[in-house]
Amino acid sequence: MITKNKMNGAERIAAEIKRQIEKEGWDAEYDDEQEDGQLASAAACYALQNYKSYFQISCYDNYFIDLYDILWPWDEEYWKPTHVKIRNLEKAVALISAEIDRLLRLETKGGKKWNTSGLE
Repeated sequence: MITKNKMNGAERIAAEIKRQIEKEGWDAEYDDEQEDGQLASAAACYALQNYKSYFQISCYDNYFIDLYDILWPWDEEYWKPTHVKIRNLEKAVALISAEIDRLLRLETKGGKKWNTSGLE
């Protein structure tokens, strides 16, 4: 068994996808219900969490609002960033992977056609 600190990025992401499915219960059926960009939006939150200067926007008179407050699609209890940058990115990419898989399933079921070739 490979220890986590010996894993490359792709292995870490695969492990996070497996964890989200097996430990959190976020399976394809659940993902298919996320039709309004929730998975991509949550991924953006985790990816940007590491870079606070990009994660906050100035509203007025030195008042800042976190993009999290705007972008996070679910209840606050599900927001679980860590102080470990790589861990947040693992979560972000796993969520993006789930969104890609959701779109591919939708296309297979006769839904909207996406450019899946990656050439455009």
